[in-house]
Amino acid sequence: MSGPRAVFPKPLLSTWGPGVGLGLGGLLGAWGLFHPWVLLLAPFLLPLLRLPLAFGLVLVLLRGLLFPVPEPPYGTRLEGVFTLHQGTILWQGHRLWVQHYPGLEDGRYRLRGYLAPPQGKRNPGGFDQRTWLLSRGIRGVFHVERAEPLAPLPDPRAPFRARLAQGLSPPALEVLEGLVLGDKRELEDTYAQFQKAGIAHLLALSGLHVGFLVASLVFLLTPLGRWRYLLALLALPFYLWLAGPSPSLVRASLMAGLSLLGLFLGLGAAGVLQALGLALFLQLLWWPASLLSLSLQLSYLAVAGIALLLPALPRPQGARGYLTGALLTSLAAQVPLVPLLLDRFGFLPLLSPLSNLLALPLASLLVPLGFLKLFLGGLLAPLLEPLARALLLLAQAASRGPLLSWGEISPLGFALYYLGLFPLALALHRLLPWRKALLLASLPLLVSLLASWPKPLDLFALDVGQGDALLARLGGAEVLVDGGRPEQGEKVVRALRALGVEALEVLVATHPDADHHGGLLKVAEEVPIGLALLSPAFPKEHPLVQALQSRKVPILFPGTGTRLRVGKGSLEVLWPPGPQADDNQSGLVLLLDFAGPKALLLADVPAEVEKRLSPPRVAVVKVSHHGSRTSTEAGLLERARPQVALIGVGRNPHGHPYPEVLKRLAHHGVKVYRTDQNGAVRVLFGYAW
Repeated sequence: MSGPRAVFPKPLLSTWGPGVGLGLGGLLGAWGLFHPWVLLLAPFLLPLLRLPLAFGLVLVLLRGLLFPVPEPPYGTRLEGVFTLHQGTILWQGHRLWVQHYPGLEDGRYRLRGYLAPPQGKRNPGGFDQRTWLLSRGIRGVFHVERAEPLAPLPDPRAPFRARLAQGLSPPALEVLEGLVLGDKRELEDTYAQFQKAGIAHLLALSGLHVGFLVASLVFLLTPLGRWRYLLALLALPFYLWLAGPSPSLVRASLMAGLSLLGLFLGLGAAGVLQALGLALFLQLLWWPASLLSLSLQLSYLAVAGIALLLPALPRPQGARGYLTGALLTSLAAQVPLVPLLLDRFGFLPLLSPLSNLLALPLASLLVPLGFLKLFLGGLLAPLLEPLARALLLLAQAASRGPLLSWGEISPLGFALYYLGLFPLALALHRLLPWRKALLLASLPLLVSLLASWPKPLDLFALDVGQGDALLARLGGAEVLVDGGRPEQGEKVVRALRALGVEALEVLVATHPDADHHGGLLKVAEEVPIGLALLSPAFPKEHPLVQALQSRKVPILFPGTGTRLRVGKGSLEVLWPPGPQADDNQSGLVLLLDFAGPKALLLADVPAEVEKRLSPPRVAVVKVSHHGSRTSTEAGLLERARPQVALIGVGRNPHGHPYPEVLKRLAHHGVKVYRTDQNGAVRVLFGYAW
C-alpha cells in the first residue's frame, strides 16, 4: 500500500521550491525553540517540501540550541565607564538594555546601577519588554541609578540627517525622517494619526521603501545596462547602515538583493515566494529569536498575502485596472495581518485600503526624493515640503474614519482565523469549489462565535504602580474602579481595549487622591461611559468632574445603601453615609456581586471605617490603602472571611504593604496577590450564559 500523498494540487506546488522549503523549515525550527509542540507539524509538511524543509528546520533549530543568548547574573551591581549605543551597552559578553529616566543619548558614560531580568507583559495590552528585548538578542536590563556623561558618541550619519533637515518645517521633517530613515521618535501624536489612518506602515521601513529606492536607481541608471543592477545592489548595505537594520528592512533588502543579483547575472529576478522564503531562512539562521519581532511578523505576512492572494484576484485593464490593482494589493497585504493588528493595536482602520490608495503615490515621490535630499540638502526642500504636508493632511483626515475595535486574540483565535482563511484562498485559486470553501470557512467562524458566547464574570487588579485600578466584568457589562495616577491613564485604556471593553457601564472614582482618580481623565477622554459614581469628597470644580460633565456623563455622589444592577451582577455602596472628615474617610467602599461570589473593595479607608462595616462573606478583598499599617484590620477579616486579597502597590517610600498586614492576612488564610510582584491579577468567578 502506498503512503499518504500530498493534497495540494500541482499548480500550487509549482510555485513552491527550495527557497519556500528553507523558509518554512526555518520558521518551524525557530518557532519550535519557544513552543516545541510546533515541531509536530513537520511530519505533515515534509512530504511536500522534503529536503529543503528538513535542512532549514535542522539548521535553525541547531543554531538556537547550540548558541543561545546567556542570561547575565541578575542582581549584580555594576559601576564603570560604558559606551551607550542605541540604548544598549556591552558588559562581559552580555548585551544589556539601559533603563534610565529620562532616556540617555548615545555616548560615553560613567554608570552605576544593577542588573535585572526584563519584564514580561504587566497588563492586558501592555508592553512585553522580555519578548521585545529577546528578539534583539538581549536578556538583561541595566537599571541605572546614576549616569555621568563623559563624551558624546560620534555619529557618522549626522551629516546626512542634517542635509535631510535643511529647508524643511518641523512637521515635514518629522514625516521625512519616518519615511526615509524609519525614525519615529519625534512623531508622537502624528504617529497615532498614521496608525488610525491605516498608513503607519509607511513609517516602518520595509519592501515599499526599498522598492521605491531600487526602482528609482535602476531607472536613473538605465544607460549603464545590467551594471545598474549591481550599483543598486551596492546601495542596499548603505541604506541599512543609514536607517538601521530593522527586521522588516533586512527582509526587504535581502529580497531585493536576490533579485538584483539574479538580474545582474542574467538569471532573471527571483520569484517573490522563493525570495521571501530564502530571506526568512537567512534571517532566522542569523538570529532565531527575531521571529518574535512584530516588525518581522508584519513584514513577512504582508508580502506572503500579496504573493499568494493578489495573482488570483481579477483586475480590469487601463486606469480603472490600476486603481483596482492598488486597492486589491492593499487588501491582499492586509488580510493575513488582521488578527495580528487587532491583537497588538486593538483596532483596524476600515478605510485603510482607500487611504493607502491616496498615500502611496505621495510616498512613491517622497521616498526617492528624500533619499536624494540626504546628499543634495536644501535643494529639494521646496518640492518635498508640500508633498510631506499633503501626506500629513491625508493622515489627519483618514484618522477620523471608522475603526474595527477588538481585544487581545488567543492562540486559538489566531488558529481559527487562518483555518477559515485557508479554504477561501484555495477557492480563489480555483483549487476548491466555492460552496465547499464557504462551508469549511464557516466552521472556524462557528467555533469562534461559540467560544465568545459565555461572558466572563471576573475582576482584574491592573498594575498601575503605586495606585489602584480595578476592572469588574459582570457578564456583559463592565465597571472600572479607579485608574491610578495620570501617567497611567494610557496603560488603563490599552488594558480596556485588550480585554474587549468598548464602553463602561459604570466608572467609579473612590476618592480624589491622584493615585486613584488620575488615570480616569484619560479613560473619560477615550471610552464611552454610562454612569459615573464619585466620592462625595470630589468638589464640583474638580478636573474629573468637569471632564465627565463635558462629555455629558451622568454623575452620582452616592452614599451607603446605593445599589445598582450591572450586567448579571450588582454594585452596592457600603460607605460613606455622607461627607467625612478627610478624603480617605470619604472613600467609596464597594461590594461587587458576581452573580454569587462577592468582592469587597476598600479604597483607602482607615481602620476606624473598616470597624463600622458589616459586609457579607466575600471571595475577594481589595486591601485598603495599598497595605498601609492601619488597613484591613482583623475584625473585618473575621466578618468577611475572604479567600483572596488584592493589593495595588508599586515602588514607594511608605513601606507598603506593611509586614504586619501581610502577616494578618496569612494568619486568616488569605492568599495575597500584589501587582508589584504579579503584574495584573485576574480573579475568575465563572461565566454568564
